[in-house]
Amino acid sequence: MVTLDDDVLTEAGLPLVRAGRVLLLACGALAHEILALRQINGWDHLDLQCLPANLHLYPDRITAEVERVVRARRADYAGVFVLYADCGTGGLLQAKCKELGVEMLAGPHCYSFFEGNDLFLAKSETEFTAFYLTDFLVRQFDAFVWRPMGLDRHPDLRDMYFGNYTKLVYQAQTNDPALDAKAQDCAARLGLAYERRFTGYGDLAVEMARMAAV
Repeated sequence: MVTLDDDVLTEAGLPLVRAGRVLLLACGALAHEILALRQINGWDHLDLQCLPANLHLYPDRITAEVERVVRARRADYAGVFVLYADCGTGGLLQAKCKELGVEMLAGPHCYSFFEGNDLFLAKSETEFTAFYLTDFLVRQFDAFVWRPMGLDRHPDLRDMYFGNYTKLVYQAQTNDPALDAKAQDCAARLGLAYERRFTGYGDLAVEMARMAAV
């Protein structure tokens, strides 16, 4: 068998298939967690490409962006996995992934798969007045919650947005006292009771382990 290195393949204009390598196409809000899991488990054959985390402010754009990258890069890899849940796409992302023949994360959003989809569904019957934050959203609270909602300019809107919520649940992926303190401050700014819940990586870790073994 003759093996061509990357330079030869590129110069010959041939598609470069990274044998045994898998591309993870992910939401930028998951980058820290994905890289941590890859390092912890030694999954060096998993390559990561992230789409901008702020697509969550425009969920109608997510499906098209995922399709664009999958079509552009799938020929270079043995497999492609989409590390998004539905994330506000109303089932459009799932339908597109099925059409493209790639898998994606199960669940409605990251709050669900970090908690564990089954457990989150069971709790949803009694936690419909909870507002959730992850490690990423605690770090980026101003950029992804406070300013986009206009609360920096119009703090009186807080009661309009959050009047029906009773508590803020911080789903902690890591044990970080600084993040815990910041999450408590977020709850105070929103006028909500505070609950910290250590979830770890939840179903994200389970799904990444499965992907790594393919």
